[in-house]
Amino acid sequence: MATSLGSNTYNRQNWEDSDFPILCQTCLGENPYIRMTKEKYGKECKICARPFTVFRWCPGVRMRFKKTEVCQTCSKMKNVCQTCLLDLEYGLPIQVRDTSLSIRDDMPRSDVNKEYYAQNMERQIQNSDGTRPPGILGKSQNPSDMLIKLARTTPYYKRNRPHICSFWVKGECKRGEECPYRHEKPTDPEDPLADQNIKDRYYGINDPVADKLLKRASTIPRLELPEDKSITTLYIGGLGENLTDSELRNHFYQFGEIRTITLVERQQCAFVQFATRQGAELAVEKSFNKLIINGLRLVVKWGRAQAARGQEATDGFSEMGTRLHPVPGLPTALPPPPALEEEASANYFNLDPSVSPAFMNISLPPNTPAPGFVPPMFQPVGPPPPPPPGHIHYPSQDPQRMGAHATVRHSD
Repeated sequence: MATSLGSNTYNRQNWEDSDFPILCQTCLGENPYIRMTKEKYGKECKICARPFTVFRWCPGVRMRFKKTEVCQTCSKMKNVCQTCLLDLEYGLPIQVRDTSLSIRDDMPRSDVNKEYYAQNMERQIQNSDGTRPPGILGKSQNPSDMLIKLARTTPYYKRNRPHICSFWVKGECKRGEECPYRHEKPTDPEDPLADQNIKDRYYGINDPVADKLLKRASTIPRLELPEDKSITTLYIGGLGENLTDSELRNHFYQFGEIRTITLVERQQCAFVQFATRQGAELAVEKSFNKLIINGLRLVVKWGRAQAARGQEATDGFSEMGTRLHPVPGLPTALPPPPALEEEASANYFNLDPSVSPAFMNISLPPNTPAPGFVPPMFQPVGPPPPPPPGHIHYPSQDPQRMGAHATVRHSD
């Protein structure tokens, strides 16, 4: 360590002893019953090189153990977490926050100046009420639009995953599923995110994560105004289950008179209709990609006209803007009926009229009757004609005898 526990009582007075660390929700973990180990003056701060109390804990199941990296004085000066060094309010790197707020904080880098600067900051922290950070950050104006758009509203527990197992990468890990490290392929070594420095993140210079977020902020889309000037309704999505219309009214009433607020609990969305188009445009400008209520980032879009809404419903969309998916198992659409009854053909078996029956292997009965066949209604009255020559006649073939025989069998 930079200083030793000796007779120099002045240096020992500046050592930090704390009872609980300053952490963000992500580093603390989702388990409310967490167990920490505390080591008094365990390591020196990686920024000011002064000894401080080190805390170590496991944020959750299958997560890696984490510990504090900087002292609480350095954490309070920048309003950051002691472990990840991200802003406690917005969850963003210091470089992104300072760029959006137009802050240029030139902290000293030499050992003597850092010690003097840290002592002055400690004095300001003790004299303040603790509600605002000391220095230039505490005097900054309200957050900018870019800062609100990029702010993280929910914890990102994926950041607490274990590191990649180097033995598995070389094909030598023999622990299998019991290995506490991740068995995944590492990222590209040339990726700028693979080279991160804790001091660069704290001072807000050359931070690859911040550069990525700033590039994303420059490409954030804008919500175009609809051409129909009669549209004064806004679509609000992602409400969740507990958000009420009164909370929406408390936010949107500042932009103009509200005519109606319609909640659709099934779709977890709402429609806010303003009395004027000017109030709706102002609400979109101040709320698009920036609206956060009860920790939920809400989606703000322009509503649709009635004609457009009906057209989209026929194109596979409902009136709420959701896509209508086909139900599996139902038959496909039937062919349209013929225009006129005269045009309807008698083709009941849906056969192609251009194909001959012989090609379909369908044998049709001949139209000519068999020889000697006469319809019953045209048979002459009287004795039957004599049989042709050469034909043997049997008495049982007489029509009178056949009819009598059938009558007897029927009576039996």
